[in-house]
Amino acid sequence: MIGYILRKLSYGLAVMLGIVVVVFFLFNVLPVDPARMTQGQRADVQSLQAVRKEFGLDKPVPVQFIYYLNDLSPVAVHARNEEERQRYHYVSLIPISKEKTIALKWPYLRRSYQTRKDVASLLLGVIPNTLILATTAMLFAIVIGVFLGILSAVHQNTWIDRAALTFSTLGISAPSFFAGIIIAWIFGFVLNKYTGLNMSGSLYSYDPFRGEIVTWRNLVLPMITLGLRPLAIIVQLTRSAMLDVLGQDYIRTARAKGLGEHTIIYRHALKNALNPVITAIANWFASLLAGSFFVEYVFGYNGLGKATVDALEMSDFPVVMGSILFIAFIFVVINILVDVLYVWIDPRVKLT
Repeated sequence: MIGYILRKLSYGLAVMLGIVVVVFFLFNVLPVDPARMTQGQRADVQSLQAVRKEFGLDKPVPVQFIYYLNDLSPVAVHARNEEERQRYHYVSLIPISKEKTIALKWPYLRRSYQTRKDVASLLLGVIPNTLILATTAMLFAIVIGVFLGILSAVHQNTWIDRAALTFSTLGISAPSFFAGIIIAWIFGFVLNKYTGLNMSGSLYSYDPFRGEIVTWRNLVLPMITLGLRPLAIIVQLTRSAMLDVLGQDYIRTARAKGLGEHTIIYRHALKNALNPVITAIANWFASLLAGSFFVEYVFGYNGLGKATVDALEMSDFPVVMGSILFIAFIFVVINILVDVLYVWIDPRVKLT
């Protein structure tokens, strides 16, 4: 098991390195001058040069990439001075000269071009909101999707089955941004006096008397919108897997022994039908973080997606690159956890 996990981690590191290369060079070939975006079109040459030097944009692109890789790496070479120590918060491991040391640190995502704040601190301020949105959307999709999938399989070829399949087809066909606009208009505007839901708003709002408060109702519509597509996928996967399992010999044997239908479905059939569903759940949870970009923007929900879109509009590339790397990291970690989880769910699966 340990060897398998280490092997998967090495593959994950290779994937992350490839993403770093693609993302870095992609944003460096864009015909956009970040210094000009921060200083304005009327900035003088000296101001532009000062900004480029501050962020290392005055160096050749290959040199910038080496420095960026050094910043991201948890084990890297850094100067032995107080300025570097405060910036990177590193712990010196092996001094290699009077000026340099091999140090251990958290990956440094650099600073925002617009606010000069650490990208990590900016992202940490919005990532919890997105994780709450993605988690609640996934729970909504799992509970409703598995229930409808079981109901559809048990009542195959009835109106219940046809209704569940129609609903799942519509859910798969509707893009998130389109579904978000329709859901916001119907439940946040037309039916607002009945639902009490807003067309837009973030999880946290400011009250002049109570300070920052949690506004849970602003989570409902983005959660439903974001969970709609994975819910539709889970319905179809659960139905298909359940139909396959319900036709197995051991299910017929269990019925012949007089076991109740509820016991057969939930204690025997469902557990063996969960493998494809778990794969979909894991992949969709990571995808929800990326899919939240459109949903958060439509509903004005202050999360990772909205912060990334806002940063992209201002050519604040460190923020955009940091959010992309975070999502890629989540994908890698979830894929490793899913492979390990297979063994617990299905003992027939062997790690090789």
